[in-house]
Amino acid sequence: VRILLAEDGRDNARLITLHLRRARAVVTAVENGKLAIERLTVDGTLDGALSVLSPFDVLVTDMQMPELDGYDAARLLRAKGSALPIVALTAHAMSGDQELCRQAGCDEYATKPVDRAQLIAACVRAIDARAPLRLSA
Repeated sequence: VRILLAEDGRDNARLITLHLRRARAVVTAVENGKLAIERLTVDGTLDGALSVLSPFDVLVTDMQMPELDGYDAARLLRAKGSALPIVALTAHAMSGDQELCRQAGCDEYATKPVDRAQLIAACVRAIDARAPLRLSA
């Protein structure tokens, strides 16, 4: 599984990457949502068209980041027509936070501090849920 991780916290990015690599994922980490979107477009810009074949199977994104946060990154991807599965990571475990993530376009939700099993399960569920959409696109 090829995972694009958008996480601005260096220590969190290292830990999350370690968890995902131990689960045999190939992880590419970037520091914010802007850089994540740029990795997914043909011309490497926010305004560019999405690559026809995504180089990633899932986006795991922190929701609170500078430049472009996870909420706006998810909204922008969905507005561009992306069916890429998105897993939201947030330190906020309030009941309404999960719904805000889903409204932004995220498929799954995991909380910080990151629980390895919870994160991997969220990635699997997100990929499985989007599989029919990605095959038909």
